[in-house]
Amino acid sequence: MKWKALIASGGKGTRLRPITHTQNKHLIPIANKPILHYAIEAASAAGIKDVGIVTNADSDEVPRAIGDGSKWGVRITYILQEAPLGLAHVVKIAEDYIGGDNFVFYLGDNMVVGGLNKYLDAFSKSGANCFLTLAKVKDPERFGVPEIKDGMIVRVEEKPKTPRSRYAVAGIYIYDSSIFKAVNDIKPSGRGELEISDAHQYLIDHKYKIGFSEITGWWKDTGKPTDLLEANRLVLENTDPLIESGVEIDAGSDIAGRVVLQKSCKIRNSKVRGPAIIGEGSTIENGYIGPFTSIGAGSYVANSEVEYSIILKGCKIIDAGMRIEGSLLGNDVEIVRADGKPRVQRFMIGDQSRVEVA
Repeated sequence: MKWKALIASGGKGTRLRPITHTQNKHLIPIANKPILHYAIEAASAAGIKDVGIVTNADSDEVPRAIGDGSKWGVRITYILQEAPLGLAHVVKIAEDYIGGDNFVFYLGDNMVVGGLNKYLDAFSKSGANCFLTLAKVKDPERFGVPEIKDGMIVRVEEKPKTPRSRYAVAGIYIYDSSIFKAVNDIKPSGRGELEISDAHQYLIDHKYKIGFSEITGWWKDTGKPTDLLEANRLVLENTDPLIESGVEIDAGSDIAGRVVLQKSCKIRNSKVRGPAIIGEGSTIENGYIGPFTSIGAGSYVANSEVEYSIILKGCKIIDAGMRIEGSLLGNDVEIVRADGKPRVQRFMIGDQSRVEVA
């Protein structure tokens, strides 16, 4: 059976501003690797060779960052979306690309451990037209929520005020061509979007077969900063320690736990406690890098402590007076101790930022 993959990478990432003012949210790194890479890797590992990526028509950022797919042994086709009109709209505009093939629809800002093969196999064995992955969540009102009776999904509601189950429809959907009948017939919701939950409800109402499986490992929708930090933690927990070429560690430094030191980084008189990753060409000097921290390439941390944080590339953290924790710093951010008198806190912060001070 021939499979294709369809990956969504559009939208504006409003919940991740200000980071997404200058960067597509699907390219934000988790453990120093863009989120979108994980989706492509999952498709490739499942033996899928043809991958369509839906991206914003007004930006070539994703195609420039990802390329033609040869890095992963896949063929990537880019499908342009003129406006973020909903996930069902993403499927709708991909009909010509998908044709009559079965396909997995993967939300590019979602992460799931365990790969795709078991879900593709379950779809094939079930004879379903649509196969949904479900995950138990604390806040199902943020997601599409299934109602399950007698082992069958009888209803799917998008972001319901009163959820009918504790499950969210996770960001992996498997379809045959029946889904195109649904996405072409449903109407926009009150927020002006074609909702994928409405497409699923259409299939239910028209007696198509809907299968499902619960994700037994972990799944993360990285739509909020706290989700990014949690995904970073989960990935780092499952990362093997590695020291790449050109790394320098002096005698005064102490490295312990699952730590990845990428090319040419320097650790001087510092402690690094894994799981953590230090990016290519970065320097840690007289510092402490605690568990669940990613330091991006070309960053410099001196006389400072960082823990449970994501630091993007080119950042400078120098003489920070208190430990930085639970933080997300964009590219080229500087946190430095002010010189001179009077002693003040001085900020230059973009729109929709958040700073907590002690």
